[in-house]
Amino acid sequence: MVALLALWVWAFIDCLVTPEDEVRHLPKVVWVIIVLFFPLVGSIAWLVAGRDRTGARRRVAWPSGPTAGYPEYERPRRPTAPDDDPEFLASLKRGNERHEDMLKQWEADLRRREEELRRGDDRPGDGDRPGS
Repeated sequence: MVALLALWVWAFIDCLVTPEDEVRHLPKVVWVIIVLFFPLVGSIAWLVAGRDRTGARRRVAWPSGPTAGYPEYERPRRPTAPDDDPEFLASLKRGNERHEDMLKQWEADLRRREEELRRGDDRPGDGDRPGS
């Protein structure tokens, strides 16, 4: 009884997860219904005639992984580390150049203000006017 239940559950799950192009003789939905309503006969029928086992073997021969089966021009790009990404490094360089320019402007503004203050100290103040 437990073996029948295990066979039925395994065949049902296998039928659900099998891609449509690997299902033989009947549409996948029909196979799911057969396995669901006729546990023993449906499970054995699914294992014998329902799934194309040669397609599964052929697919194993291909390299596995996220890029398997893609032509080189369609292969998904792997994310690069930030220090290997030229675009990211260029954006850092542009940011550094902007900050350097801003710092030079601030320094020039500070020098100008200091010069104005020095010139202002050389002039006589309100209390130092002649005739007061």
